[in-house]
Formats: sequence, C-alpha cells, structure tokens
Amino acid sequence: MPLIKLDAIDSTNNFLKQLFKDSIVEDYTIVIANEQTNGKGQMGASWVSEKGKNLTMSILIKNIQLENQNIYDFNIAVALAVIKVLKNIQIHNVVIKWPNDIMADSKKVAGILIENILKADGSFTAIVGIGLNLNQTNFEDLPLASSLKNITGKTYEQEAIALLLKDSLKVTAVTLNECSDLLWQEYHENLFKKDYPCPFEDKMGNRFMGIIKKVTRDGKLELILEDDSAIHFEVKEIKMLH
Repeated sequence: MPLIKLDAIDSTNNFLKQLFKDSIVEDYTIVIANEQTNGKGQMGASWVSEKGKNLTMSILIKNIQLENQNIYDFNIAVALAVIKVLKNIQIHNVVIKWPNDIMADSKKVAGILIENILKADGSFTAIVGIGLNLNQTNFEDLPLASSLKNITGKTYEQEAIALLLKDSLKVTAVTLNECSDLLWQEYHENLFKKDYPCPFEDKMGNRFMGIIKKVTRDGKLELILEDDSAIHFEVKEIKMLH
C-alpha cells in the first residue's frame, strides 16, 4: 500500500486524481501533504490549514460496487469510518454534521471531500479527501473549529492517523453492501443536532427554525419546520447557524 508524502501541493485530491489518470495506482494509495495551497472543501469551498500541523490526505478506493443502492451510501460509510477512528483514539463527543463535517465537542475537527470516477459497468473509483485538525492550536479566525490537540493536549503523528483511517475505510467499504441499513442507522445515531430545533439560513438569506429528522438515501437533509411540514434540502441550499 503506497503512501506518498509531499511537502506542498495545490490539493491532494487533484494530485491523486491526476496520478490515477496517468498511471497504474494501487488500491488504497494514500497521499499526504504538509501544506495544501488550494485545499478544497465541499462544493468548491476552501480548506485552510497551518503547514505541518494537521493531516491533509487523500486515499484512492478502486472499483466500488453498490448493489441496488444509492451512491450516497458510500459517503455515509466514509463519515462513519472517520468518526470510528476518532472514537478509538479517545476523542469524545464526536458526531457528523451534514453533509461532510466531523465535529467534536460541537466544533469542527475534520472535513471530507469525495470525488467519484464513474465506470460504464456502474462501479466507481473514489478519491476520498480528508482534512483533520491534529496539532494546530490557534483558531483565532475560525471560532467554530478545533483540533485533537486542543481537545486532549496530546500531539498526533500524521502518518499514524492516516493509516488508521485507511484501515477503517477498508472495513466500511467491504461491509457496505451487506450492512447498508445498519450503517444508515449508525449514521443517524451520530448525526449532529438530530431532533433538536436549530436555526438555519437558506441561499437567499432567509432565516428559519427547523428540526433535523434525517438524511435521505440520496443525501438530502430532511427538516421539520415550525408549521410541522417536512422539507428536503440539497447540499448548499441551506446552512446551519451554529
């Protein structure tokens, strides 16, 4: 299992995607960068990280076959793989904030960006990008962010955490077809603010209260509004005011 360490790169996802395009790349190849000059988040948002302080990585997972399932099932499997690693290293109060953030003690410690390369037979290869705040302690401009070191006081090693994430992803990828219903149950058990009234803002700037009930199998957020109506939102149609 190759592990490629880079000092600086525009984006580990871009690097691994190009590598896969240009050459034969082994399954579960990992790319780690000390610095990303153009790190990407969901829907083109930027991911900013202090050089050398955190884990910015991408991992290649090849030939994923989903049997009568939605491709979003893979997204929730990845999120669960990440929180299982954090829980195993004694990070407490870890939850998943829809659509792609990992929270600990109600602050963001990680983000996930998955880019899929679809094949004619219905299978796909995934580039799974994970940004995890390890040892950065100053979040003056990001009051809703934190790191593992801020939570525990311990220092974490990039490569060791990357390998734990790889192993966890292998397990969830293998069990995806057999245990998708159980994975969805576990996902909802770990969904941030589920069943709690929360303020939201839509893309027009309108603010409203809603209760998160679930995420649908195609990745939409289902809210119950104040008039008891249920409504579904796509990624980036709303944001939680947190």
